[in-house]
Amino acid sequence: MPVPVKTSADWQAFAKEHTARGLGRMHDMVVVKGQGCKLYTMDDKEYLDFTAGIGVTNLGHCHPAVTAAAAAQVGNIVHAQCQIMLSVPYLQLIERLLPMMPDPSLNSIYFWNSGTEAIEAAIKISRQSTGRPYVITFQGAYHGRTAGAGALTRSKPTFTRKQGPVMPGVYVTAYPYWHSLGLPVDTPQATVVEMAKKQLDLLFLQQVDPREVAAIFVEAVQGEGGYVPCPPEFLFYLRSVCDTHGIKLVVDEVQTGFGRTGKFFALQTIAPGLRPDIMTIAKGLANGFPLSGVVCNKETMDMLEGGSLGGTYAGNAVSCAAAVAVADVLATREFETNVAARSKQMFDILRKLQQDSATKGLIAEVRGVGLMIGVEFRQSEDPEKKTKYGPRIQSKCFDKGLLILTTSCFDTIRFVPALIVTEQEVAQAMDIFSSALREVALEG
Repeated sequence: MPVPVKTSADWQAFAKEHTARGLGRMHDMVVVKGQGCKLYTMDDKEYLDFTAGIGVTNLGHCHPAVTAAAAAQVGNIVHAQCQIMLSVPYLQLIERLLPMMPDPSLNSIYFWNSGTEAIEAAIKISRQSTGRPYVITFQGAYHGRTAGAGALTRSKPTFTRKQGPVMPGVYVTAYPYWHSLGLPVDTPQATVVEMAKKQLDLLFLQQVDPREVAAIFVEAVQGEGGYVPCPPEFLFYLRSVCDTHGIKLVVDEVQTGFGRTGKFFALQTIAPGLRPDIMTIAKGLANGFPLSGVVCNKETMDMLEGGSLGGTYAGNAVSCAAAVAVADVLATREFETNVAARSKQMFDILRKLQQDSATKGLIAEVRGVGLMIGVEFRQSEDPEKKTKYGPRIQSKCFDKGLLILTTSCFDTIRFVPALIVTEQEVAQAMDIFSSALREVALEG
């Protein structure tokens, strides 16, 4: 008897019944193909993808070099367990990554599967290497959803609701973002930075002795917190604080790495010359294959006993082979020109929209760096309106064939297209977004 062919509606009904509700999902469309910045569904619909799998497919869907490398590796060995043996792609990837690092001291790498696992490893490394128990994170931070990483995540309570108490020993201070400090949107950056510095100073005076702090975790650009770049002067201040007190500075480049901000890493774009003690990487590392890493200097990494890090699928050979191909493409640095051009194109259009009378002042701020751009909306003046502008605009964009993401507990849309996005694709996306924004402005 032939097996019945399921339609898109069949699969959607099946998913509703049998997939985990806790996952959460924006849409129930069933995707069957991706190519570059386009996605195609079972219903023969085409979407322009400005999500890149939440900043993962930096080279676009099914990049030919990455696809070929992964396919070739599948024919050799798929699972060379890293606690038993070495694989060539694992070693090749380390070789490719070392020249990309923002500082030559970052010369020892451990690969894992996901960004949150990289954060867990960074917690372990910082505590064990310093012998100290406490860590500091920032308001608006997102570092993952597992027990340790979830304790550092402070962008919204959704990720740890009903899971408390979370990992103890975590202190929170203000990120240099006007919301975190209760300031108006037009507050000068210098004022925001000085107030954030004072909050960290107060934390040390009132809550925790810096001599007992193992690490400060910071995102070079807050992702889930709203695509908020960290001012360079604040990053260098953190470096000086960490140097003074023997604290490890951990920079989370999970979402910002591998060309997203116009350089290999956001630190090279935002704060050239800054030296992190530990850096976490993932997302764009393997263009969709599960792979992450934690990087630090060999002296620090070697303080961990053999066996204290590990995982069954850590540093999978196929994922590493895909990542080698990604690194080879990025090493040409051809992406830098396109990221700069497309970033300027988007910022120019979005800032004109911010001033456009037809949008009725809905946009409070346009911010970001490279192809990591956030648009935050003003709060509705009608106290009865509980629906934010962002989700309404996002929904209209979806109906018009554009996939975009919201982010933050504040009303923000983020644009995170692949680095290979074309001038025409940006123009198309901005036309759709502009149309949706004006429609929402008219609706009020």
